[in-house]
Amino acid sequence: MGPNGALSRHVLKYRSRQIQIDMALAVCEAIEHKQNLVVEAGTGVGKTFAYLIPALLSGKQVLLSTGSKNLQDQLFYKDLPALLTMLKLHPKLALLKGRSNYLCQLRLQQAMEYASRNSEQALDHLLKISQWASVTKDGDIGNLTTVPEHSNVIETVVSTKESCTGSHCGHYEACFTRKARLRAMEAKVIVVNHHLFFADKLLKDTGFAEILPDADIVIFDEAHQLPDISIRYFGQQFSTKQITSLLAHVMDIQRQELGDTIQISECCQQAGHALSQWLAALNQSQLTDWRNALKDKVISQLSWALLSALTQISQLLLHHLGRSAALDLAVEHLQALTPKLAAFFECNDVQAAYSVALNRGGAMLSISPIDVAKQCQSLFATDTRWIFTSATLQMERSLGHFCKQIGQAKARQLIMDSPFDYPKQALFCVPRHLAKSAQGSQTAKQLVDICVPAINAAKGRTFVLFTSHQMLEQVAVLLRARVNYPLLVQGQGSKQHLLDKFKLLGNAVLLGTQSFWEGVDVRGRNLSCVIIDKLPFVQPDDTLYRARAANAERQGLDPFSHISLPQAVISLKQGVGRLIRDERDAGVLILCDNRIVNRAYGQAFVLSLPPMSRTRDLDKALHFLKQIP
Repeated sequence: MGPNGALSRHVLKYRSRQIQIDMALAVCEAIEHKQNLVVEAGTGVGKTFAYLIPALLSGKQVLLSTGSKNLQDQLFYKDLPALLTMLKLHPKLALLKGRSNYLCQLRLQQAMEYASRNSEQALDHLLKISQWASVTKDGDIGNLTTVPEHSNVIETVVSTKESCTGSHCGHYEACFTRKARLRAMEAKVIVVNHHLFFADKLLKDTGFAEILPDADIVIFDEAHQLPDISIRYFGQQFSTKQITSLLAHVMDIQRQELGDTIQISECCQQAGHALSQWLAALNQSQLTDWRNALKDKVISQLSWALLSALTQISQLLLHHLGRSAALDLAVEHLQALTPKLAAFFECNDVQAAYSVALNRGGAMLSISPIDVAKQCQSLFATDTRWIFTSATLQMERSLGHFCKQIGQAKARQLIMDSPFDYPKQALFCVPRHLAKSAQGSQTAKQLVDICVPAINAAKGRTFVLFTSHQMLEQVAVLLRARVNYPLLVQGQGSKQHLLDKFKLLGNAVLLGTQSFWEGVDVRGRNLSCVIIDKLPFVQPDDTLYRARAANAERQGLDPFSHISLPQAVISLKQGVGRLIRDERDAGVLILCDNRIVNRAYGQAFVLSLPPMSRTRDLDKALHFLKQIP
């Protein structure tokens, strides 16, 4: 990493930075002394190479876990090959994704058998997938470019736990999921994502059960996501689509293999009707907190009627075990599914939040633990060296909140500030005269009145980030009538498609919600302005927040300062981080929320953000934008 080192010789425009070397040395010490390390590395530190080089040179088995598929692919296809060539090392590498990222040859075969039932477009997509299947080496759907990633056909041909017949499958030897698993078992360096890591370590039912080795070194990049992800896996999630899919599957088996047992289909239809009634009652109530929903007598009665119907099917199918391998597998799935539903309905854990998220055609049921620190502490307590890093972990110059959340209070904690010259490169503006009581369309109009001159001054080249889809849609309608630059709105295409188009156009305006607040890297002249509608506080009626808040109050703590504020600070830092991505970048951040300057808690945000120059004068911000070439 020095001025005459391998990176200087092989990487174009590489500059030796002491802060990157310092981080690499800290990783070295963590590896050598078997200590856990938590490090915030600001944008520009070069944290990827700072943790990869020591890990690779150690010669130990390394597991790299990322928060996004994009970073996963970048590590595996770009960063690791480049570094290994420089370092003249040749360890076996493996890229492992969740089961649903791989094509299932059996499901593709079944889909082709019923291809004539599809629409013309779906049939075209299916034929293209079939052509791709004959040439792909790894079956990774992410590499399928001939079919849109949002195509409904894709979900009918990817691997699922429910449809997998294991070694009984005629495609077992060629199975892409199985091959990915084998590669991971043999590899020295394995690249996964956080969801797969937790699913493998905690659920053991991903189809890759227990295949991740107890590596010598585990490095979590984008570690700020871990608290929320760990809550999901230490808790439980249950989609009613699992019930719908399983009932349909059992009826198909009955029609094809057990024609003499019409009672099976009749019971499945009754259960399907019970599920429809239950969902209809939930939709009518619009309740998301399950404890509150259970107080409704109708919902309560329908819940137990649904559970009874599923139990009845399970008991009936037990009488037909051995008649069909597919039915035997369906019975296993049903017997695993029913207790999960019962646990949700019973709602017995006082240390968990029970929530219902209604979606098209179903509902997602979640049991979320209020605090996962002890479970995380146990998970990260082996002889493995655990390293956690991200550009956004600290609040008010402390990593204490993050470390407490994941049970790492004893880990070494470091903050590595960005080497960028933020006072010169960036201007942070909170415009004066923002209306305090503006609501709905008034808020949208006020936001548009700020956006239009900023977009014009920036010559397009703007991100407008929102905390709600509703506000995004209102502003999008108003902006179309007042802006002459290309307008890209979340929902018009995939995230990657919109980003590619934004970069290609060079003068576009992109409107996005939470998914665009992080994991987005637009460098150089294409992005000069980031506008954020308001501070990203969690909704006070969020079920998990309410459960956590109640728990905090029982301990004599203030829920706002201990839960809501830290979450909002980290989220805002993510959004702000989209602006300056390179030492030559320049830009303006506009936050349309004056609470950051007129509320006492605003200082927590300011101290946690990069040291940008600040102004309340929108005209100064516009002038700054006009000076950017």
